[in-house]
Amino acid sequence: MSTVKDLLGEKGGAVFAVTPDQPVLEALRVMADAGIGSVMVMQDGELLGILSERDYARKVVLLGRASHDTPVTHIMSSPVVTVQPSTGIHTCMRLMTDQRIRHLAVVADGAILGVVSIGDLVKRMLADQAVEIDQLKQYISS
Repeated sequence: MSTVKDLLGEKGGAVFAVTPDQPVLEALRVMADAGIGSVMVMQDGELLGILSERDYARKVVLLGRASHDTPVTHIMSSPVVTVQPSTGIHTCMRLMTDQRIRHLAVVADGAILGVVSIGDLVKRMLADQAVEIDQLKQYISS
């Protein structure tokens, strides 16, 4: 069974972050430039929250706030749901489903090592299933 560590080994551990006092518009620019759906909210190396596209849609757009003068801290989700590198991808999928979230921060010894998305997990699970199917086909035909 694959772990988050395996997944980060493939995709990398880039972490995109903003500070809590930055305007939401700046956080959206970071997400757009990186092609990602969330950014970590950090201050002095401490993980304070996460800001996702969903947070923006529900807490800015629907409430009629302005992106350029609303600070990230007003709409971020906190606390952040985290996992360890040794966490299995099936456990991550269950956690995301139960919590109704799309991103998990990977943390070890108080440091954020990366972020995994639901898309990352689905992609990895499909690859794992393809390998298992191939192995079963080889077993049956031998």
